[in-house]
Amino acid sequence: MAEKKGEQKLIDTTDAKKEEPAKKKEDVPKDDKGNPLTEADIQMFKRYGKGPYTEALKKVEDEIKTLNQKIVNMQGIKESDTGLSLPTQWNIEGDRQMMKRSAPLQVGRLTKILNPGTPEAKYIVAFKHQGKYVVGLGKDLAPTDVEEGMRVGCERIHAIGSKISIMLPLPPKIDPTVTMMTVEDKPDVTYNDLGGCKDQIEKIREVVELPLLHPERFVTLGIDPPKGVLLYGPPGTGKTLTARAVANRTDACFIRIIGSELVQRYVGEGARMVREIFTLARTKKSCILFFDEIDAVGGARFGEGDSEVQRTMLEIVNQLDGFDSRGNVKVLMATNRPDTLDPALTRPGRLDRKIEFDLPDLEGRVQIFKINAKSMAFDRDIRFELIARLCPNSTGADIRSVCTEAGMFAIRSRRKSITEKDLLDAIDKVIKGYAKFSATSKYMVYN
Repeated sequence: MAEKKGEQKLIDTTDAKKEEPAKKKEDVPKDDKGNPLTEADIQMFKRYGKGPYTEALKKVEDEIKTLNQKIVNMQGIKESDTGLSLPTQWNIEGDRQMMKRSAPLQVGRLTKILNPGTPEAKYIVAFKHQGKYVVGLGKDLAPTDVEEGMRVGCERIHAIGSKISIMLPLPPKIDPTVTMMTVEDKPDVTYNDLGGCKDQIEKIREVVELPLLHPERFVTLGIDPPKGVLLYGPPGTGKTLTARAVANRTDACFIRIIGSELVQRYVGEGARMVREIFTLARTKKSCILFFDEIDAVGGARFGEGDSEVQRTMLEIVNQLDGFDSRGNVKVLMATNRPDTLDPALTRPGRLDRKIEFDLPDLEGRVQIFKINAKSMAFDRDIRFELIARLCPNSTGADIRSVCTEAGMFAIRSRRKSITEKDLLDAIDKVIKGYAKFSATSKYMVYN
């Protein structure tokens, strides 16, 4: 009986096992896309993004976004071509309210300070078309912020007695065309790049470098250093290069003015530009003013000449008389025609030194060839002295042209270096072939 019961139990269990999958197949709905998500799957998906650092990271990201937005709003990074912020960021109503609150400042020039350095100090400010007023100092300004001669912004304080106060010191008003004359980058020319003008360099260093680097020597002797220097000689002898090398040596601000830039169309414009050039130079720590081709405005005065050019020249003369020779401004002028300059400009006291840049001698020409050879691919066995002998009465610019032309011959022959034959061919072409274009004989009038 016991065996029969065991057998019955086994049969029942097997039948149940066979029936169960049939039931499940009937219960589960058929789905072509796959099985539906179970509760365990849903719980697992809910845990996504709930790690230990998720909240902290989200918080930091939100902070970064808000800070970036603040920076963008404060700087106005997104600007249009006009320099204004985007129209969506304009707050016209707020600007109107601001303009109503703050009255516009009157621009004047501080002419004199009364009782300087005392609490009772007063300031005389000249307003254009209004006259001069004795004014006080604004509460936000210190007495050291203002100086005589500077532009200031003043505001009338509407209180009992209605007084005017200086609210803001203003920078000097300088024409943008004048500021563009400043050579921003430090000139890359050094004294080693100049050949054939050793004596000239020594003379110019005495005039320009010594007063800027060692002013105490002149103070000890009680003498004034030379004010200005005139560099003259044929075109291409290194006048402009020398001026750039001096600026490189002294770390001074270098302002290069072409003479023709001072010849303006309207009356008084050239003279005004000269004044602003010297005003700009005085604001710098040390400055070298280099007037290139000065004969364009500094010509001798005759009976019937261009009055505007003469006016500009007289303003240069006036400015040379006006500034301190021991100051931080040095004036260099260059010309190819010294014989045409006005005597009032070239007299001692204005242009104290006249340095002649003559044609280089044989040694100078060899040196110029070697300087050019440093930056070019020349053969090693080139006899530069022989080559220099074949270039008589040639300037540094001529020699540079010879080297460039020799390079062109090498390019035509598809070689990687310049040979001596290339140089000989270049001399025949440049020195002898272009003889009718040589400016040397024409400008030898000063000899």
